[in-house]
Amino acid sequence: MNAGLDARLDRIGTDGKYLIVPMDHGITLGAVTGLRDIESTIDAVTRGGADAVLTQKGIAPRVHPNKNEKGYIVHLNASTSIGPDSNDKRMTGTVEEAIQVGADAVSFHINVGSNYEPEQLTWLSEITADAARYGIPVLAMAYARGPDVEGDDPEALGHAVRLAEEVGAHVVKTGYSGDAESFEYVVDSTRLPVVIAGGSRGTDRETIEMVRGAMDAGGAGVSMGRSIFQHEEPEAIARAVSGVVHDDLETDEALAEAGLALEA
Repeated sequence: MNAGLDARLDRIGTDGKYLIVPMDHGITLGAVTGLRDIESTIDAVTRGGADAVLTQKGIAPRVHPNKNEKGYIVHLNASTSIGPDSNDKRMTGTVEEAIQVGADAVSFHINVGSNYEPEQLTWLSEITADAARYGIPVLAMAYARGPDVEGDDPEALGHAVRLAEEVGAHVVKTGYSGDAESFEYVVDSTRLPVVIAGGSRGTDRETIEMVRGAMDAGGAGVSMGRSIFQHEEPEAIARAVSGVVHDDLETDEALAEAGLALEA
């Protein structure tokens, strides 16, 4: 580690824990709910306790005035939901471009087990090398996805997070295996901080229980998009997630303190 890298990691997390809200879905899904007026959403989630937000480089001018001095991550690859294969993530930016638009860190998505793993592995390795020259943290979004891979299989997820460490990432995001006991295997597969993806939006209780399970397994937080930015009250759900990640609250406490209903 060096001073610049440590300082930038501090900008995207708090005491080694991370609540990141990715909002790069405009390429993948289009201008969906929560992203049309992305300025208001960024303001809400950062007021609610998000440590950092994440977008593609072109959205940077809409991020900086609204992020309430929180961290900013630029994502460097993408695909679309209407293209031939959404697993085929292609490069959309460079580390240098991310620095030019004011990023504190960069992120890159790799589908471990997919037909595109070889190219994505090469690109991720190149990104970590570039980032090291600038002291820029790399968040690897390492998913277990492919024709012969179960996306919630702990062994496959453990392989994905270990891959991220092996090629030089600093934080790794992956899918949740479904319960704290199995997710311990994933967390123990690497020395990197492991954060979970949110996936498709569930109920508030389901979201917070998933976060609680990941933290109980030794996880370092979340990188959660749609479950937060498409919520009717993005500030409130961000506050509830933050309560678990940063204040170690139980599910009911986190929901209550955020003013969200304690549904069954």
